[in-house]
Amino acid sequence: MDAVEILTNTDKIKPYFQPIFSADEHRVVGYEVLGRFEDEGQLLSLGPFFNDTSIPEEYRLEIDNLILELALDKMKLYEENFMLFINRDPNLLMIDHGEEFLELLKKHLELDQLHRIVLEISESAYKGELDPLYHMLTYFKTYGMKIAIDKLGQESHMDRIAHLSPHILKVNMQTLSSGDSSRGMLYSLGMLARKMGASLLFENIETNYGMHFAWKNGGRYYQGCYLHDPAEDLVERDILRDKFREQFHEFITLEKKKLETVYALTERFQKRMQDLLAKYKKLSFGTELLKALGKELERICFRLYICDEDGFQKSPNLLKDNGAWRVQEEYRDKNWSWRPYFLENIIKMRNEKRGFLSDIYSDIETGETIRTFSYPLHDHKYIFLDLSYSFLYENEVLL
Repeated sequence: MDAVEILTNTDKIKPYFQPIFSADEHRVVGYEVLGRFEDEGQLLSLGPFFNDTSIPEEYRLEIDNLILELALDKMKLYEENFMLFINRDPNLLMIDHGEEFLELLKKHLELDQLHRIVLEISESAYKGELDPLYHMLTYFKTYGMKIAIDKLGQESHMDRIAHLSPHILKVNMQTLSSGDSSRGMLYSLGMLARKMGASLLFENIETNYGMHFAWKNGGRYYQGCYLHDPAEDLVERDILRDKFREQFHEFITLEKKKLETVYALTERFQKRMQDLLAKYKKLSFGTELLKALGKELERICFRLYICDEDGFQKSPNLLKDNGAWRVQEEYRDKNWSWRPYFLENIIKMRNEKRGFLSDIYSDIETGETIRTFSYPLHDHKYIFLDLSYSFLYENEVLL
């Protein structure tokens, strides 16, 4: 598709609208505007045109503005109060600090309607200084506009995103893998969104599994061909209400079943530790006790150690290495209070006098996906059992 052909046939350009659904309302809450070009009966995406930096900026802006005006004209035909998500290259916006973009909005909408506009930009694509962009976005916010950051990935800078303080973080399902890096990125995005008061929007959802994944990872908004393809006209807002209710009921049932299973396993660990500590009550809290417990728990865990409530390790590590237990004295007196949730979990165990099963995480030494069961001893000591991946795999609900 040639750029000149697009620029000389602007009558063939159309805005298409992809619905965005809400988890809390189970209905359409907005639409993303997408550019399409009609060529011999085929509708082609204008994405490659906008991403081609060899095309002069003024030409890309011209087509961007045309699509926006056409979309705003269509928006006026509907009385419903939905959001309109508009993609913009932040580098092009900053040419005039967003003045032309804002004037176009004011031309088609009343000032009290600008709260319906969601401006989508990519932080990672922006090449300039951050402060001018921040000031422009802050000015837009005074009109009630919302800001969404899209194209989030491993190259995203969390500190820059936090500085821009968006209302929505947009996660592309196609860029996610099943590995620990994606899990870590999603965890970081979820924490960032929570601290900023932002919502997560998952796009490119193509399957029921993708929908479940988005729901499970805190997605408030959903978008993708599994739900609805982009279309020339807007859809009835309750078009998938029944589907959402049915699927969310399945998700909730599965998650409750998983949580109940995890709770039951935690109770089993609790009872097992009580019995074992009673059995070996004459052993001091050190290497001798760890070896006795390791022999009893070798099918479950690969590492054991004891800490005090300030996070100082009061024993060596007992590590399962090539089928045999090995004592690692060099870990004695290391401090782990810096690790996320360590002190919080210590206080929880001390007050509740019960063991605690952690969430899944990546071990900093082996890189494996693990969980840790921690249990309160007495004399302000706590024992930690790192559960092996093979045990988690056997009990798939733990993964």
